[in-house]
Amino acid sequence: MSSSGKGGNNRKNRQRFSGRRDDSQKHAKKITAANSGENLFSDGKFEKSRVSLHERPQWTAPEMPENPITTPDCPWCGKQITDITTAITDKDSGRPVHFDCVLARINEMENLENNDSICYIGGGRFGVIHYNNPPDMRDFTIKKIFEWEPKDINNEWRRPISEYYSIT
Repeated sequence: MSSSGKGGNNRKNRQRFSGRRDDSQKHAKKITAANSGENLFSDGKFEKSRVSLHERPQWTAPEMPENPITTPDCPWCGKQITDITTAITDKDSGRPVHFDCVLARINEMENLENNDSICYIGGGRFGVIHYNNPPDMRDFTIKKIFEWEPKDINNEWRRPISEYYSIT
């Protein structure tokens, strides 16, 4: 083994310089404060950042809206729409319909080729998506867009839903 100081376990007894000149006095102050029962965090900088439980306002639950969320029947399939948040507006009547019913109707209207599918692309729009390489879902092109819901019209059946989600 070499004792030249370039390797091995010969650095064990060295003291590290932490940037402070006299750490021993600070350490002694902490020990005496702990033994005397004083609070170690009695510095002014810690007292400013502390908030006591009496100063903090208590949280109160928001009141629920008066309008209950209704679960209407889908005009296309006749079944009840149990999750109204996923419903989409019917183009003709303006009533809520199942998301899956809209997908099924667009599938019936369109002749899809290989590697094509119908997808919701956001903003009330659906599209015919062509996947260039089906295992890689990132490589696609939008062949056709269906504007299903107009962006500028707010539907009355969504008002009670928005009240529940806009409480806080």
